Amino acid sequence: MFERYTGEAWEARFLPRLTYQEIAALPKEDALVILPIGAIEQHGPHMPVMTDALIGEAVLTHALDQLDEEGNIWLLPPLAYGKSNEHLDFPGTISLSASTLQGVVTDIATSVAKAGFRRLVLFNTHGGNTDLLNVAARELRISTGLMVFFLSPSSLNAAHDLLSDEEKEYGIHAGDYETSLVMAIKPAWVHTDKLVREIPDLSGLRYLTLEGKTRFAWVMSDISSSGAMGDSTQATSAKGDLILSRCATTLALALKELATFEISTVRSAPREEMAVRDA
Repeated sequence: MFERYTGEAWEARFLPRLTYQEIAALPKEDALVILPIGAIEQHGPHMPVMTDALIGEAVLTHALDQLDEEGNIWLLPPLAYGKSNEHLDFPGTISLSASTLQGVVTDIATSVAKAGFRRLVLFNTHGGNTDLLNVAARELRISTGLMVFFLSPSSLNAAHDLLSDEEKEYGIHAGDYETSLVMAIKPAWVHTDKLVREIPDLSGLRYLTLEGKTRFAWVMSDISSSGAMGDSTQATSAKGDLILSRCATTLALALKELATFEISTVRSAPREEMAVRDA
């Protein structure tokens, strides 16, 4: 079970616990700052509205516990609210507008750059934030000069062999994946007597998908009566523990790489220039 705000992440690596003088003295060349961004939104009849924010906190807590003590990686306080207006038909959802979320992230990133840091991770745990944060990341690269990275637990591919093909396609909200994680993180927050299976009816459609290459705009009440999408009846805490462990291990390795990444090394010389150099 997950105890919030304990461990390496919330002590040794929690940036706001330092004084301004300590932050000024930190070496910035290999420093990496992480901004967790989640959501407060309905997750069906069986899951807490804090699901996305909770998963982000738990994954980061476990990942930062795995880092070497000398690693120069720092955690900012999580931004629990996200752009969740696709869930506003269900009570308990608290949403920021797209412009507000982008503005808040921009202001935080600008302050991070002002303090002398060079790298910022937007660690996102809500699918509805993804498109906006990808846009924001590029805008921040332009406006602040920061190296900005975008990461989410789902991109770490930690459950590829644990979910059915149907669940991989449709289990996008409060399904097997998320329910298993919350069962492992905060089991008392899951109503196991209310687990649901709800899959959209896209039969007869050859190209149209929920989140694939050919998409349609939807809000949750368009595609789900329960507020969930996927099969939470297949969720188990053991599966959640395994997903959490895999996510944390992969994330720890990724953060180490990001902390030393230099964007200037990515651009290669044109072939003509390389030929001249080799002559």
